[in-house]
This record gives sequence, structure tokens and C-alpha cells, in this order.
Amino acid sequence: MFTKAGAEVYFNAEKWAGLFFAVVGVLAIVAALLVFFAIKTSFWKGAALPLLLIGFVEVAVGCTVYSRSDAQRQQIVYNMDMNPGAIAKAEVPRMQKVMQNFRLYRYMEIALLVLGLFLFLTLNTSADRQFWCGLGFGLALQAFAMLLADGFAERRGHWYHKGINSFIEQTQAGS
Repeated sequence: MFTKAGAEVYFNAEKWAGLFFAVVGVLAIVAALLVFFAIKTSFWKGAALPLLLIGFVEVAVGCTVYSRSDAQRQQIVYNMDMNPGAIAKAEVPRMQKVMQNFRLYRYMEIALLVLGLFLFLTLNTSADRQFWCGLGFGLALQAFAMLLADGFAERRGHWYHKGINSFIEQTQAGS
């Protein structure tokens, strides 16, 4: 039986995962800036670019997830007691969209990982293409980090989505 405690666990995990993702993004940005200004080789300048750009995305996504998780948790817990119908009307469709988006993100992240690995592995012996080799390295690193983080988030999402659906079934059976 999925309870309010399950919803609390899910949204608290989302909140802290959002904070972790934002911190990873900040670290990527700092690393990119340090590498760009301290190590002047073409390889590291190339690597710094995806670290910086994707780092900003990680910070934005992480902060967004972190900042909205408490309000979502409170609303869902309230609705589980006071308005279970709102969960079926709003939360289930929201989670269906979230789960569809995870599939899209996974494909994009795998494509970026493959592209990054391709650039890194095929251009690492060419001295005149070290920027592109470094870009591939940074891209592969960031794509892997995002793939890993989204994999954990997707697994939590499946658990929560299944729980919310079972809650709705129990609520409708009890009516």
C-alpha cells in the first residue's frame, strides 16, 4: 500500500538529488573555468566547453528540482488525505509526462556520450585536432554524469508512479 510516507520519501529524495545535481554542475563550471584559464592546451580548452555549458544546465535543473520539491510534496500529501481525485487528474498525467521525458533524455544523453567517445577516441592521436578530442572527452564525461543521475531519478520515478497508481486503485476500490 502506497502511503503519504512513500510520497514524502520520493519528494525528499528528489529534493536532495536536485541539490546534488546542482552541486555537480557548480563543480563542473568551476573545473571548466580553472582548466580554461590555468591549462592553456587545446585539449583542455575543448574539454572545458561542455563542462561549462552542461554545468549551467545541471545547475538550472538541479535548482529547479530542489526548489519545487517541498511544495509538490506538501500538495501531494494534502491531496492524498483531502482530495485523492486531484492525484488522478493532475499527478498521474504529470508523472506520465515525466517518465516519457526520461526516455527522451536517455536517448539524448546516450547520443551525446557516443558522440563524445567518438570524438575522443578517433581524434586523440591527431595533434591538430586536440580541441575536438578534448571536447569529446568533456562531452562524454558530462553525458555520462547526466545519464547516471537521470537513471537514478527515473528509477525513483517508476517507483513513485507505480505507488501513486496503486494509491488511486486503493482509493477507488474503497469508495
